[in-house]
Amino acid sequence: MSTRASSSRREMDLSVFFFFSFLLTLTAFVEAAGRGVNNDNNKNGGLGASFIFGDSLVDAGNNNYLPTLSRANMKPNGIDFKASGGNPTGRFTNGRTIGDIVGEELGSANYAIPFLAPNATGKALLAGVNYASGGGGIMNATGRIFVNRLGMDVQVDFFNTTRKQFDELLGKEKAKEYISKKSIFSITIGANDFLNNYLFPLLSIGTRLTQTPDNFIDDMIDHLRDQLTRLYQLDARKFVIGNVGPIGCIPYQKTINQLNENECVDLANKLANQYNVRLQSLLEDLNKKLPGAMFVHANVYDLVMELITNYEKYALSYCVGFKTATKACCGNGGQFAGIIPCGPTSSMCEERDKYVFWDPYHPSEAANVIIAKQFLYGDINVISPVNLSKLRDI
Repeated sequence: MSTRASSSRREMDLSVFFFFSFLLTLTAFVEAAGRGVNNDNNKNGGLGASFIFGDSLVDAGNNNYLPTLSRANMKPNGIDFKASGGNPTGRFTNGRTIGDIVGEELGSANYAIPFLAPNATGKALLAGVNYASGGGGIMNATGRIFVNRLGMDVQVDFFNTTRKQFDELLGKEKAKEYISKKSIFSITIGANDFLNNYLFPLLSIGTRLTQTPDNFIDDMIDHLRDQLTRLYQLDARKFVIGNVGPIGCIPYQKTINQLNENECVDLANKLANQYNVRLQSLLEDLNKKLPGAMFVHANVYDLVMELITNYEKYALSYCVGFKTATKACCGNGGQFAGIIPCGPTSSMCEERDKYVFWDPYHPSEAANVIIAKQFLYGDINVISPVNLSKLRDI
């Protein structure tokens, strides 16, 4: 081969090398932009860890490891969850939970790992840990119909274990800074205390005879105060707490009470509102009494009620709104498919992104995206005193 031919071949090889290097760099940049990395809102390098507490609205798979009747580790749950290739993970929805979406938007490297998962060890903990459990509540008696579940007291106990693991991973000083300054503690709990405790037929008879609604809500608030204070004592400083949504409007409640499409169960929503007023006062009090802490109040009730009432105006793509905020996409029984939870034998809608509710109890991923974006970037009518994008950077 001539010297000129060899030189041309080397030049061609180098051109091909630099071309593919450019493509790889461009692809990495686009992917990073899509995940919200290195943008103007991420000036502190993204979220440290996301610690998620709550019930089935944010459970990422803890109940898979419990002998419980409250599970979502069967198809078609997770059918739109890209990270698992559409396989069920234990999330009670067709895709991502609100906690997943918020973590992504705030720059978290990975989804918060379920505390009970076998791989919840070592550096996997640094992106965050999910303690939420389907059927769990503020009160320890809540959800006993499911046999097993993790109540909020147990979830805080589990965080105490994680807190010690962070000391071992990072050293005490760095661990304290990472948890208090770079991490967010998200609490989504309370609905089961009504649905699967105070309002549940048969199981609630004793409670409702001995406690008025005000007394029961007093107990809830007292327990939650203690639980949040315990987290504060373990160096949690940035909190977001969701109030209870319009539980009287979920497909399950509409179905068992034989309501019309535009009706909701008054008592359930009334109890939720009573609790929500007390919750807001609690968070305001904790902001005054616990130095250095920020307790953010997420107004789930009004946001979801707006979504249910005006579902047709919301759109994720092509300006097409939801088709229904009444019927479950996946479920069986009654007018609104609201009695039997989603499972292999359930009927399932074809246009999953057009349903506000995935199953008789839980929002679809499409609804979760709208809710999460409001918490991330919304105004004080939705989340106060700051939204989550600002809370991260405080």
